[in-house]
Amino acid sequence: MKINNLNELNTPCLILDKNLLENNCHKARVKCSELNTILRPHVKTPKSIEVAKIALGKDIGPITVSTLEEAEYFASSGFKDITYAVCIIPAKLKRLNYIQLKYDSVIRIVIDSVIVAKQIVDYTKLHSANFEILIEIDCGEGRSGLGYQDDKIREISKVFVTNHNTKLLGVLAHAGHSYSTKNKKEITSISNIEREQALASLKYFVNSKNNSPIISIGSTPTMFYAEHLKGITEVRAGIYMFWDLAQASRGICKIEDIALTVLASVIGHNQQKGKILIDAGALALSKDISANKFMPKAGYGLVCDPNTSIPFKGLNISEVHQEHGSIKIDDTNWFDKLPIGSLVRLLPNHACLTCAAYSNYNILENGSIVDNWSRTNGW
Repeated sequence: MKINNLNELNTPCLILDKNLLENNCHKARVKCSELNTILRPHVKTPKSIEVAKIALGKDIGPITVSTLEEAEYFASSGFKDITYAVCIIPAKLKRLNYIQLKYDSVIRIVIDSVIVAKQIVDYTKLHSANFEILIEIDCGEGRSGLGYQDDKIREISKVFVTNHNTKLLGVLAHAGHSYSTKNKKEITSISNIEREQALASLKYFVNSKNNSPIISIGSTPTMFYAEHLKGITEVRAGIYMFWDLAQASRGICKIEDIALTVLASVIGHNQQKGKILIDAGALALSKDISANKFMPKAGYGLVCDPNTSIPFKGLNISEVHQEHGSIKIDDTNWFDKLPIGSLVRLLPNHACLTCAAYSNYNILENGSIVDNWSRTNGW
């Protein structure tokens, strides 16, 4: 199907296929329904009100964010139930409290430090602020969080026992290391460990002030390959909305499921070096090459037909500079097939990082660009 109005767009820009987005989001909601748990979409990838509504299947619902900028952006549009899934520091409590009060919202915060727990209590006493809190559990990724048997879990829970302005609601875990493999049995094993360790950590709580604690887990691979999620309150995942080559290379999705592409223009032919130059470089695509571990020919992104987004055989972005991307070719016929001024679409390695360079999405539906959706950026 020919897309008639791509030439009206300034390149590079984001193209978001609405039908694919809706299909991807529907599958995630169905999966969580089958697992009998709540889906709390992680909106750090799209950072878009319109995309969040499609992910939820309704106008308002529980979401996860990764920056306070996102928290305020979504709270200002009526989202009341937000989890800020990055460990808080005391310097950010003032802004957090401001957002909650201004927009009558609740932004749950995450900690893994006894010192920070005490500073949160001090802040609430001084400013009559109210916070809901989750302790982060490291279930194997080795980034942030506490081991599920760490004594600090008990120490942190003690800090909040007598403070009436804070509610320690439960735990949060993220099996980000599920991205390290394409073996489905290994992903299922990681999912099992994520669930088991998150649940086991609760026995170290002195008093959660809650008979129904929140056990929040999630990554896209562990959500789709979970055997069951008994006892789990909610799942946080996000990349499934758009998908990307990193996920496709691991077999978590198919290339044809990827809803997000970058539209770029051919700006030059380097006949001597056998390169086609485009106007999408490191800033437009990122320098992420995470798909190459399992898809060695992914390069910095696959080059696709502008109308179908089907990859051209053997073409990838082989090199990036700030504003230039290079397509290394072995067949000089590509100079004729992709003349200067022609368009290509690019499948990104990591959609989250690629999207960060842009302020909006061009919405593709039924063969035409029909709308433009804004997104937020920054911290």
